[in-house]
Amino acid sequence: MPLYKQKGSQNWYINITSPEGRSIRRSTGTSDQRQAQEYHDRLKAEMWRVSKLGETPDRVWEDAVRRFFVEKADKRSLPHDARMLKWSSQYLAGMKLSKITRDTLEELMELRRAGLNNRTVEKGTSNATVNRHMEAIQRVLNCAVEWGWLETAPKVRHLREPTGRLRWLTREEADRLLACLPEHMRDMVAFSLCTGMRENNVLELEWNQVSIERRVLWVHADAAKNNKAYSVPLWDEAVTILEKRKGADPRFVFGYNGTPLTKGSNHSWYRALKTAGLDGQFTWHGLRHTWASWHIMNGTPLEVLKELGGWSDLTSVMRYAHLSPGHVAQYANNARPSA
Repeated sequence: MPLYKQKGSQNWYINITSPEGRSIRRSTGTSDQRQAQEYHDRLKAEMWRVSKLGETPDRVWEDAVRRFFVEKADKRSLPHDARMLKWSSQYLAGMKLSKITRDTLEELMELRRAGLNNRTVEKGTSNATVNRHMEAIQRVLNCAVEWGWLETAPKVRHLREPTGRLRWLTREEADRLLACLPEHMRDMVAFSLCTGMRENNVLELEWNQVSIERRVLWVHADAAKNNKAYSVPLWDEAVTILEKRKGADPRFVFGYNGTPLTKGSNHSWYRALKTAGLDGQFTWHGLRHTWASWHIMNGTPLEVLKELGGWSDLTSVMRYAHLSPGHVAQYANNARPSA
């Protein structure tokens, strides 16, 4: 059958045999049968023209995004890309890839900088956020070149991002933030401050990764940023949080009904920042910066911090070195000439 539905899915799927005899089954991305049929007919006709007439397929933006998600299904940052591409698809939907030019991307960049979302004006957006949106678009267009759907991809301009001081919370600021959060998020934030774990590693933490008795948890290689597994020792406060979470969810430590939360810095997070009188741009990743900063200020050696945080080398850890000048102070007198 050319159109069908899979169990548990609202969207229609297509089943097409290409002129070369290759079977193609994929989601149409829509629950509307008429739109699904149009997608089926257009794809089938396009494959015929490519095979018989040697034409280059003239795909639209949705085709590229759909294939990108299929081919990058094992990519750890795919949920982040999905959030970024959801915004851009408001404006690129239905547009042929060959019509997406540098001017198109510049216009999108300005819309994002102005804070446009769903074609309504919100507050302006930081350069860093704009860059993340545009980088996601660039990844899809680069893939389209690899697939032979585009000859070349227009290059996205990179906006300058501020290189100000590393933002971390004082103990008093952290206490204010925790007091303003709903209980389930308070547990996650407190646990992040105890362990320094990255956002996704906290959100997706499963009970089978935790040993309360041994006071340790493990981050598997496929969930680690550098693809290297590492262990996280747990001190008293972290253990207390885990004991409290027992029974809340059968699989995920901070989940709900067997499903992990998809994002830490949500509306509740930003509302709590405002109530606590903190910078509204403070990100969830800032909790990791805070954890590392507290460690260094309390005397943890840089090499030890590297192992605790699962960094592959000292490059990232060195950004915290200025908070503990003790590791170089012992050499301060070496400039004195010898007798």
